Amino acid sequence: HVQLVESGGGLVQPGGSLNLSCAATGKTNVLNCMGWFRQAPGKEREGVAVITRIHGGTEYADSLKGRFSVSKDNAKNTFYLDMNDLRPEDSAKYYCTVDRGSCYSYMLDRPDEFDTWGQGTQVTVS
Repeated sequence: HVQLVESGGGLVQPGGSLNLSCAATGKTNVLNCMGWFRQAPGKEREGVAVITRIHGGTEYADSLKGRFSVSKDNAKNTFYLDMNDLRPEDSAKYYCTVDRGSCYSYMLDRPDEFDTWGQGTQVTVS
């Protein structure tokens, strides 16, 4: 059983930056794929990025490449999302998620592939 807790959201002006964290507790050794999704009001949950726990391989939503960066610290059982040059359209609730299987780019379109979700953290760009 794994639990996830996000932190780091908030209000930022356009062009600003935020760093989100996701701390995992419990049976973290079975985890392999770690990801970030976001959901704005009235919209579907959208994949942002995924990272493989062991090898560190990453996949990003095409529209976010170059502005967002996912990273991890296995010793702390924590992974991160660095967001730069934020725009009002980036405003959403951001969720971290994990899965026991490998990371594949198609999983950014398939939130149902993931086992466990955090409670979400709000990011508002205004």
